[in-house]
Amino acid sequence: MSGRVASVADTGSASDRLQALGLALPELRENPYYVDQRTVGSSIYISGQLPYRDGELLGQGIVGRDVELETARELARHAVLNCLAAAVQAVGDLERVRIAQMLVFVASTPDFGLQSRVANAASELLIEVLGENGRHARTAIGVAGLPLNSPVEIQMVCTAL
Repeated sequence: MSGRVASVADTGSASDRLQALGLALPELRENPYYVDQRTVGSSIYISGQLPYRDGELLGQGIVGRDVELETARELARHAVLNCLAAAVQAVGDLERVRIAQMLVFVASTPDFGLQSRVANAASELLIEVLGENGRHARTAIGVAGLPLNSPVEIQMVCTAL
């Protein structure tokens, strides 16, 4: 873990840390076919989130062919912000969110092999914002394609504190 991740995560509230990073949780648009999150007991299941900002998909293509690694990492950060927004919908406050598991899908070429580096960008952001509550079990997997030709999709399971 980088020194930056540890130093930012040690100060202020999660909302303060998010703001210090120059970030804000986005407003999620409703979908008539599914919900962004479902709470069962203290568990919060977050639907797969794409890297949308202000209703616009920020990238399309296959990582390792059309999309560079650093671009995919930035897209993963946007997707995980959407996941956090869904979690806050469920519990009302970022301080009440603990990430249990994250599943990162990366649309990539068969020989790409760096899906975990894409996922690391999302993991780093979670730790920067939530501190120890952002540490999680994780799977990063390469897939042939994702909805709307998105390079990245992230699904999560959280718990309410």
